[in-house]
Amino acid sequence: MKLSFILWLASILPQPAADPLCLATTVYLEARDQTELGQRAVAEVALRRRDSGQWGQSVCEVVTARKQFAPTIVNPGMRMKNLEAWEKAVQVAFQAQHDWTLPVGERNEVVPGASHFAALDIANPTWATAPRVATIGDHTFFRVQRLTPPVMLASGGPAAVQRMAP
Repeated sequence: MKLSFILWLASILPQPAADPLCLATTVYLEARDQTELGQRAVAEVALRRRDSGQWGQSVCEVVTARKQFAPTIVNPGMRMKNLEAWEKAVQVAFQAQHDWTLPVGERNEVVPGASHFAALDIANPTWATAPRVATIGDHTFFRVQRLTPPVMLASGGPAAVQRMAP
């Protein structure tokens, strides 16, 4: 199955039904060769970013934000051939989304506060000097920004919030 097909399918599904598909695709592309813990950590970063609203209001918007996650970096014609890894990525995505519905204090977070990650053996992003949260497999997780959910107005929309440095 081609990446472009999965992203197209996610684009026509109603929200939030598309989010598990987008999250599973990201877990597959970013961490299919990692342990389940590493895959959960990747999913957690995407979910934390979604909650912040800085990269989008849905998981699909977050993981397809320009040059943030693999779905926008790898060739859209890429074939996702490893069915076993895809099935595992789907399981991890659904479980991560379920776990993320728990109140913040009750979540069993793998990389608390991590907003970014990188495989430092192949990439050296400018933000890699930020505080490190954990290294799991090939990925190092960073707290580049202290992400907090946007404040909601009585109208139901997000308010402009000034983020304070930690």
